[in-house]
Amino acid sequence: MKFTPALFGHAEAALREMLRFIYPADAVLSHYFRTHHELGHADRGFVAETCFAVLRRRRSLGARCGDEVTPRRQLLAALFCLRGWNLRELAPVMHESDAGWLAAAKAERGEAWSPAVRCDLPDWLYERLAELGAEEVAALAAALNRPAPLDLRVNPMKAERADVLARLAADGIAAEATALSPLGIRLDEKPALAKHPLFVDGSIEVQDEGSQLLGFLVAPKRGEMVADFCAGAGGKTLLLGALMRSTGRLYAFDVAEKRLANLKPRLARSGLSNVHPQRIESEHDPKLKRLAGKFDRVLVDAPCSGLGTLRRNPDLKWRQTPESVAELNAKQASILAAAAKLVKPGGRLVYATCSLLTAENEAIVAGFLAAQQAFTAVDAPALLHRQGIAIDCAGEALRLLPHRHGTDGFFAAVLERQA
Repeated sequence: MKFTPALFGHAEAALREMLRFIYPADAVLSHYFRTHHELGHADRGFVAETCFAVLRRRRSLGARCGDEVTPRRQLLAALFCLRGWNLRELAPVMHESDAGWLAAAKAERGEAWSPAVRCDLPDWLYERLAELGAEEVAALAAALNRPAPLDLRVNPMKAERADVLARLAADGIAAEATALSPLGIRLDEKPALAKHPLFVDGSIEVQDEGSQLLGFLVAPKRGEMVADFCAGAGGKTLLLGALMRSTGRLYAFDVAEKRLANLKPRLARSGLSNVHPQRIESEHDPKLKRLAGKFDRVLVDAPCSGLGTLRRNPDLKWRQTPESVAELNAKQASILAAAAKLVKPGGRLVYATCSLLTAENEAIVAGFLAAQQAFTAVDAPALLHRQGIAIDCAGEALRLLPHRHGTDGFFAAVLERQA
């Protein structure tokens, strides 16, 4: 990559569009790259990494930029203060007045900044997380402001983890077994895997280690009737199907035809024959009534703010609001209540989000249990321990945090219907 005014201009244009917060940042970037074929692989890497650095550290970078907070200044501050570039490297795009404010920006220690600015969080989100304690929030924010690693999940229908690790090593791809998930692999870097034989034949899928643990909380058995109630593109569906050894019947419900369409090629690679994708109009779709009380296991990976995935989607902390979270809370409660109707006596219901907020997690579960006397909470960490997954997590629910567990932020509660 050669750093030129033109390349910097691409980063500035892409960032300017991202900062409108109309579309997800990764979608903005994908569209920008599709319309600028002249950008090579390294050029795209520079644009993506620098823009995402600004999104992660937007508040502190804004404070460093002084009175003039523009995309250009934010990019320069990110390169100079965060990524360690020097003035000589920045020379192709420097203006005469830039050296002075950049020196001041780098010297700024942030003593006068509010805790929310130091953590690069909006005020409302910092206040919601403050129940964790100032030190814990600072550690959490620091972890969220670092890029996520690339995790893979081995498909036990097609491969053993040790064999996959050996193959990756033979191909020069540095990787290690994940600490928590017995099917997980963490890569040192982020190579393109779409054409790798292990991916093509369905032996591996890309899936965060924390997301993998949700499947072990559902813990479906062979021959059971199981539902992934908010299946999306089906990452967890595929894990559940593999844990069932492709027996029984596994429904993948979702309201979005496009998401279910994205499941089809993954399903074809997986070798599973027990998965039945089914689009529903909503959680109140009449076709669900015919299935009431028939399922042994139901997973509800509910629509949520996604604030546990800020390592991957840093724009979410600027796009979400207290109002949008409140709207999600109503949806989450409705979906959980509807999914519960599918569970047979003695069956299991798992409610999960990739959110950090009590309002989307414990509060939803507490409201559900108050209204649904037939369900009781089960100790989720203990359930994982019995499967050989040792996890340090206080309380009955599973709460994964990036600074403690090295995963995305996840919450999961295991609820069982009494016989």
